[in-house]
Amino acid sequence: MTFGFASPPHISPPASADSARLGRMLEPAEWASAGIPLLRNPREVVAGLHDRHRPGPSTAIVAVLDLQERVTASASFTELAAAPDGWEFRNVLLAHLRRVIPHDLRLRAPVRTAVLLYCREGESRWTETDGAWMWGLRDACTLHGLRCGAYITLTPDRWQVLGEGRGGRRPRPSATDEPLGQPGPSGVRRREMRRTTAARPEAQRTAVNIPVQSRSAPRRTGGGAPEAHRHTAAR
Repeated sequence: MTFGFASPPHISPPASADSARLGRMLEPAEWASAGIPLLRNPREVVAGLHDRHRPGPSTAIVAVLDLQERVTASASFTELAAAPDGWEFRNVLLAHLRRVIPHDLRLRAPVRTAVLLYCREGESRWTETDGAWMWGLRDACTLHGLRCGAYITLTPDRWQVLGEGRGGRRPRPSATDEPLGQPGPSGVRRREMRRTTAARPEAQRTAVNIPVQSRSAPRRTGGGAPEAHRHTAAR
């Protein structure tokens, strides 16, 4: 006769738990066939998010883009997981999306797109961690009323849009990211650049309003065409 203790019913065996975790990830072929919208200018999106958040290893950046691919909201965070699980990544992404932007669940069709930039070590080819982030991004977008956009990896030497094949060199920090008020020529250049950028809209409005202000409308005195009044006065 053999005696032993049975496992509690609410605890799944390790093998089934691991297989369920592996089921919550997407491979590049599945991602490519999911109809993910292509970015018109992925290099500009990557450079903008890199300058804004300065990601380090294991840093994820989730950003929401409008129809013109302008960033309307973004959040960065560090996520370390020994066994990557798309379920956990989905919950983390959804929590940050809810913190930075309202949901669009009331719309009939999504109008904004969420993209994910993940900074990690190693090569740019697909890993299980990437597959878990893909699964989590797709599910989080569905629950927040957004379109699921590109998943981009950022390795020490390059960036890569997985599922598309587009990539490039890792962005370098720009000189304009130095803090204001710092002594030296670089700080002066940054202050001058900000003033020039802020002055452009005012100059454009002035140029547009000049023709409108100089245009004089014909005066009417008692009805009739102004041209007819001038002929009558000349007689």
